Amino acid sequence: MSIKISAAIITFNEERNIARVIESLRCCDEILVLDSGSNDRTVEIATNLGARVVEASWHGYAAQKNIAAELATHDWILSLDADESLSEALEAEIWHIKKSGPQYDGYTVPRLAQYLGKWILHSGWHPDRKVRLFDRRKAKWIGEFVHESVIVTGRVGHLQSNLLHFTCDSLSEHLRSMDSYTTLAAQEIVARGTTISLSLLLFDPMWTFFRTYVLKGGFLDGVEGLAIAYMAATYNFVKYAKARDMSPGRKS
Repeated sequence: MSIKISAAIITFNEERNIARVIESLRCCDEILVLDSGSNDRTVEIATNLGARVVEASWHGYAAQKNIAAELATHDWILSLDADESLSEALEAEIWHIKKSGPQYDGYTVPRLAQYLGKWILHSGWHPDRKVRLFDRRKAKWIGEFVHESVIVTGRVGHLQSNLLHFTCDSLSEHLRSMDSYTTLAAQEIVARGTTISLSLLLFDPMWTFFRTYVLKGGFLDGVEGLAIAYMAATYNFVKYAKARDMSPGRKS
């Protein structure tokens, strides 16, 4: 039995990316953009491209994506971030599911990321499978702070073609985003009650660099792989340092 699919995208100041993702969604019967107060041209561009734009205050990544799924017209949801887009091959796979009907309650897709202008095939970044196509009656987003994910109550299938992820164009952009994400990650650590020791601060970043650059083949990604490994190590150090500073009873 054929189905209809609603694409759901959450946005805040995504004028650089929004056109690319919307234009890749020809397989969808509806494109819903849930915007949380953009002050750039995001809403204008999305509206001009035929998306249904709804304004909503920010409730966190997982909550925002659940709200977008609830507001959609159709039960089958294709959930994308604004800096992602469908490859032509993935679009063809989704067209096939639409016409023949789904055999599963949700589907994972492999993500192929572009970093500093290069497609990254190693460093632990690929295939980076995520559930992005799902029946909202049997799935929901979870994750109170950061690294949200979809849990499916039912059977999960796996699509083979890449979802394209356009990450940072520069190290400066990466550093800016890292500041906000490490704060969220630190808040999650504090909420779990994890104790941050000096040994964790010292050794975890070094292990992260070695795992990313050596064990996960980051060296095969060239200079970009080196940057990824270094930034991953820095991310872990900063999130743990922030968590230690946020911990109850911690004095400045």
